[in-house]
Amino acid sequence: MQVVEKFVSINGEGVKCGQLAVFIRFKGCNLKCAYCDTSWANEADCTYEKMNIDQIVSYILKTNVNNVTLTGGEPLLQPKMLNLLKELDKHPHLQVEIETNGSIDISPFAAGSRAHFTMDYKLESSGCERYMLKDNFYYLKREDTVKFVVGSNEDLLKAKSLIDKYGLVNRCNVYLSPVFGEINPQKIVEFMIDNNMNGANMQLQLHKFIWDPDKRGV
Repeated sequence: MQVVEKFVSINGEGVKCGQLAVFIRFKGCNLKCAYCDTSWANEADCTYEKMNIDQIVSYILKTNVNNVTLTGGEPLLQPKMLNLLKELDKHPHLQVEIETNGSIDISPFAAGSRAHFTMDYKLESSGCERYMLKDNFYYLKREDTVKFVVGSNEDLLKAKSLIDKYGLVNRCNVYLSPVFGEINPQKIVEFMIDNNMNGANMQLQLHKFIWDPDKRGV
């Protein structure tokens, strides 16, 4: 498997925001979002470390950190990802989260492991909305998360329509997050108030306030 980063930090967003996590970042992505903050990990010439499943699991266990975040790029593109998830399932103290971009069918991974998903839905400002698989919503469970990264009022309107249509606040955790530097978070809160968006969460990316927004390994 192609690993471009592995490190321990805090979760910068999601249900476990602020908690320690061990991160494994995999190389490569099938999308090119306008606001991508890890585009360097998707370049063909990006330096990576070849690691097999045993090596990845061994590294995770040695950190003594229970939260595990598999990210990228797009981690579900890795050919042996389901095998890795099944191996991690053998360690019940680990809480594994997969950050996925919404364009990959998550059903085999949802059925084949106990890992949780944090799934993006790419809205219009990303330039990649046409690649989103809406059927993925049906495979999300209570412990999973769908994240809408919003950069405009049009994005907010679309996010609300999807939340309502698929009953997402009753299905999983729902987060609205601003494109960093593109939209005032106050506007998101005002939209939530105006539209009575009970059950949805507005969240800033904590790591971008603790460290430089472009810093790697955090």
